[in-house]
Amino acid sequence: MTDQPAAPDRGEAESRDVAELLRVLDLEELDRDIFRGVNPAGDVRRPRLFGGQVAAQAARAASLTVPDDRSLHSLHGYFLRAGRADRPTILHVDRDRDGGSYSARHVAAVQDGEVIMSVLASFHVDEDGPEFQALGPPPDVPPPDDLPAPNFTPHAAIFDLRVVGRGEPRGDFPGSPHQFWARARGPLPDDPLLHACVLAYLSDVGTGLAKLPPGDPPWMGPSLDHAVWFHHAGRMDDWVLVDLVPMAAAGARGFYTGTVHDLAGRLLATIAQEHVMRPYVRS
Repeated sequence: MTDQPAAPDRGEAESRDVAELLRVLDLEELDRDIFRGVNPAGDVRRPRLFGGQVAAQAARAASLTVPDDRSLHSLHGYFLRAGRADRPTILHVDRDRDGGSYSARHVAAVQDGEVIMSVLASFHVDEDGPEFQALGPPPDVPPPDDLPAPNFTPHAAIFDLRVVGRGEPRGDFPGSPHQFWARARGPLPDDPLLHACVLAYLSDVGTGLAKLPPGDPPWMGPSLDHAVWFHHAGRMDDWVLVDLVPMAAAGARGFYTGTVHDLAGRLLATIAQEHVMRPYVRS
């Protein structure tokens, strides 16, 4: 996963915009294998932490403890408690194993002394091997430059989004996107591990369950667990297409999978997530 194309040519204003994303992923090292992550500044609209941000910071903390020859190839996390957007997150990294080819890390994301997310991350020495992908990008998707920028998204300070498919509104909440183009809002450093962490951040945007009918009353619920498999290095400051598809709903839980392709059609990552599906009644 070390081969990475050059950064796209972007304007100076967009370069300034991406500083917030880099600040969120610039973790402070408090002690060996203990880091502190901050939240996007001035975002008072979201009282709870965005799960993708916590996953990205956990992946970043883990990546700072592995040898330089290793790339992130998978991330598995459980969302255990709602995080607070007005508190930093402390990230404790356990070095489970360093083998000849693979490194395994366990990260506990902590606020107020309690674990809000538990993440397992695995890293692999870059090797040559067979190349195959079963899924190409979905057909007949308009290119990002043909789509309007939304007036507002909760992630506008981090990502430039172009929504292709969106679900129906659920109660007071607008419909979540299930198919969209996305990129960071400016050029990122040429660090494949950093780009993988940005992809982890993006992987929690939207939901494949948005394709399901909202119901009466509409169902809502937080994420339970999340997984990402990283297949190829890609630039997250260039457009990628995220396509999320519902797979199952049972026992008040819903499960969906997703793909992330670059503009050339390469499969960069595969996503899987499960979350709660309970009736939402406005209090």
